Amino acid sequence: MEHKRGNSRIREGVVVSDKMDKTIAVAVQRAFPHPMYQKIIRRTTRVLAHDETNECRVGDKVRLMETRPLSRHKRWRVCEVVERVQ
Repeated sequence: MEHKRGNSRIREGVVVSDKMDKTIAVAVQRAFPHPMYQKIIRRTTRVLAHDETNECRVGDKVRLMETRPLSRHKRWRVCEVVERVQ
């Protein structure tokens, strides 16, 4: 785990792309009830995350931590790899 500064958001997701250098694309799913009908709705958000060591591969489950803006689209960094794909 990295150094904590205040309350940073933590999300879990699946790596969908690792073609960039030190950057991965992660699909983060969230579930919430519909405001009127209360059915559970699942939404997927694709975020870019900083992977300093280029260790993540497509299919890996990773934990992300929100951080300062690292580039135009990168606002997250990899905390840990929760589960590796074979």
